[in-house]
Amino acid sequence: MTTRLADQDGVVLDQTANLLGALSLMIADRMADAMSEAGGRPESAAAALSALLHFLDGPSVDRLRQVLGLTSSGTVRLLDKLAESGYVERESGADRRSVSVTLTGTGRAAAKRVSAARAGVLHGALAGLSAQERAVLGAIMGKLLVGLMREPGAVRWMCRLCDTGVCRGAEGGCPVGNAARERYGLSRQVTSRGGGAAGMRP
Repeated sequence: MTTRLADQDGVVLDQTANLLGALSLMIADRMADAMSEAGGRPESAAAALSALLHFLDGPSVDRLRQVLGLTSSGTVRLLDKLAESGYVERESGADRRSVSVTLTGTGRAAAKRVSAARAGVLHGALAGLSAQERAVLGAIMGKLLVGLMREPGAVRWMCRLCDTGVCRGAEGGCPVGNAARERYGLSRQVTSRGGGAAGMRP
């Protein structure tokens, strides 16, 4: 006998929602495995490498903490490990009290491997769809992401693993970035560099 606990708790959960949950979990698991094999261990390291490659330009440790959703001490420990691996360098920040983080050549290569591994998983997940189906799904996912968007300054950015150039180059741009500009009056420069669109967490 199958028990529908969601119904008993008064939560509306239909098959579409159930399938979305299973699909999200499967893709997340496969991306984590692929990125780990590409050199992004743990997942926070993969996110750090990806964010530094695609949209963070010499961020402070605190900005990186915000993007990753880690504690300050956790971010420092992660950077220690990335530095030991030769992936990042720390430099004096603009105000001499802060520290900025940049990728080394080795780190950039690792970040590109992580990004390519993620892209491979996502490409495989969509391989069975026609161009029209992909377009419809893209529009639906854009609406879902906008619905999950939080306020500017939130931690654990939703696009911390995104190749942000893909959405910036797509027709209409990033749906989350567009919504952030409309809802919060953020400038195009802020959202395109990740401070707005990327800053909205799920």
